[in-house]
Amino acid sequence: MLREKAGLTQLELSRLVGVTESTIQNWESGRTGTDHIERIIRFCKALNCRVEDLIEYANEPIDESIAKPTSLNDLHQLLGNQEPVPVTTSDTEATQQPQAKST
Repeated sequence: MLREKAGLTQLELSRLVGVTESTIQNWESGRTGTDHIERIIRFCKALNCRVEDLIEYANEPIDESIAKPTSLNDLHQLLGNQEPVPVTTSDTEATQQPQAKST
C-alpha cells in the first residue's frame, strides 16, 4: 500500500532499496519474514532512539586512538571473558618456526 501510494513499482522500489524485485515481492506477500526489521524496531524502542540514529552511529568514523587488539589474548582481555594467558618464548618460536618435514 505504501509503495503504491508513493507511485513506485516493485522494480523501482527494489532499485531504490538495493534489493531484488523478488525480495520486494516476497516482503509484500508475506512469504519472506521481516523478523530482522521487527528486531531493529524493538532494539530502537529499548534504546529510545530512531532507526536513523542507529544508522548515523554505525556510519561514524572509528576513533583511531582506540588501541586495536593484535592477538586473541588481547581480544579476550578487551572482552573481559578470559584471564590473560602468558606467552612464553618457546610458544612464540613454535608458531614462527616452520615444521621440519620427515622423510
